[in-house]
Amino acid sequence: MNAYDFDGTIFPTNCTVGFGLWCIRRHPSLLLRYVPRVVWSFVRYRLGRIPNVRMQRELFRYLTLVDDVDEQVERYWDANERRIVPWYLEQRRDDDLILSSSPLCIVSPIARRLGVRIAATDYDRELGVLVDNLMYAREKAHYIFDQGFPRIENFYSDSLSDTPLALCSERAHLVSRRGTRVEDWPELDPRTAERVRREIETGWNIHLTEDA
Repeated sequence: MNAYDFDGTIFPTNCTVGFGLWCIRRHPSLLLRYVPRVVWSFVRYRLGRIPNVRMQRELFRYLTLVDDVDEQVERYWDANERRIVPWYLEQRRDDDLILSSSPLCIVSPIARRLGVRIAATDYDRELGVLVDNLMYAREKAHYIFDQGFPRIENFYSDSLSDTPLALCSERAHLVSRRGTRVEDWPELDPRTAERVRREIETGWNIHLTEDA
């Protein structure tokens, strides 16, 4: 079984943000109902006032304000499915597993189109809360063990925050440059390893290089 992160790995950008912008263009009222609050949440997160999970919950909040999410997400993927990176399509297997911190309602339609399995953040669109933990960093490794999946032959991600799952895989690959470069997972020097440890604890998204 091969496992993949989604945003920045097999899809070049963040689909939660991309779909949010898609919805804002079609529902301009979100400019007042959603954008100021999410910008303020991001500022507070960068200042260390709120944790990553709180900021992500605010980012997802537009899903509670759009009454045709399911219709719009299908249209979004009609327009953006072609952006799935070619190297993934060439090696796709039926037993692939995508693990994503993006909301399940956004990524499950593209996983269905690809014909692969998906594990993502379960976000309650009625209440605006996370049903379970954010599918992020070590939560991905927890999910693999909790579900009793067989061994992971290859794992791909653009973020060093996924080191816990990389360490559980037979081979791990770091993806960079918006999904266009794939390399072996790096050996982390002590300084970088400490950065990754802090990132996993605090929720910062750490990449090895600026262009990753």
